[in-house]
This record gives sequence, structure tokens and C-alpha cells, in this order.
Amino acid sequence: MPPGHTISLPDAEATASLGAWVGRLLQPGDFVALSGDLGSGKTTLARGLIEDLLARSGAPHEYVQSPTFNLVQPYSAGDLEIWHYDLYRIESAHELEELGLDDALDIGCVICEWPDRLGARLPEERLDVALKVVGTPRRAGLRGYGEFGIRLAAAWQHDPLNLRDGV
Repeated sequence: MPPGHTISLPDAEATASLGAWVGRLLQPGDFVALSGDLGSGKTTLARGLIEDLLARSGAPHEYVQSPTFNLVQPYSAGDLEIWHYDLYRIESAHELEELGLDDALDIGCVICEWPDRLGARLPEERLDVALKVVGTPRRAGLRGYGEFGIRLAAAWQHDPLNLRDGV
């Protein structure tokens, strides 16, 4: 298992900033798995990531919300397609097939809340972000697999946003 990194997130702004930082690592074909209990900050992190990518690409501002009811919401950030999935309401493998996850990874990157619902379909190459409420602040654990692990390690060394507080 690759090494992980831990970050304290004192508020929603810090969680969104972590999302923006992660977004700067993304390339087509990437999968970001956001896990944590209800209210742990998964959607806030996804919002920070997607809104920052949209802003940096010059795309019109869109309010990013959790796709809980429609399960998936696509965004276009210039040359990068972003597919935001929320699998909380998924109950069967058949439902997963209808969501076009493989196609989304072929043409862009995927941000996925509740990735545990994917079971064996969870991509091996990915970034896991585990959010946990430990009183105040929240904590995020990041672990990259495959090529994403290499990019995460390199970015972590330079840490331009000074997000690190523990390894």
C-alpha cells in the first residue's frame, strides 16, 4: 500500500481549498474516490475542486452541488471533462452499468462520492481522499495509487498551499 498523507481541515474553506489543490493534479482518465460519513465534507471538497477547474479554464461559473438525486453531473473545464458521481443511492450493480463510468474515464476524469458502492469496479489507479470528522477540525487522508500516487508524492513535496500538517 502506498504511503498516505493527512491534513487537518479547520473549516469548509480549507476543505474547498484542498479540493482545488487536488484538482490541479488531475489529468484525463483520473479517478478521485471521496469517502467519509454523511456531513464529512465530500461535496464541499468536490465543489472546491470542480469550481477551481472551471474558473481556471475560463468556463462560466456554475454552482456545484451534490448529484445525489441524478447520481452524476458532468462539467466541462476547457479540455478536461469532469464527471461528478454520488453513489449514495446505488443499490445494485445494474444501476452502475447505466451510469457510464467507464465512458466517463475514457473522456475525462471522475470525482466519486461513496466509491465503496463500486466494489470490484473501483479503479486500481486512483486517488483516495478519506474525510473524517474528529471534532473540530475535520481530517483528510490522501493516498494515491499507480500514476496518481507518483503525482501526489511530487506535489506533496512542494505543497504550494501549505496544506500539510502530518504524514
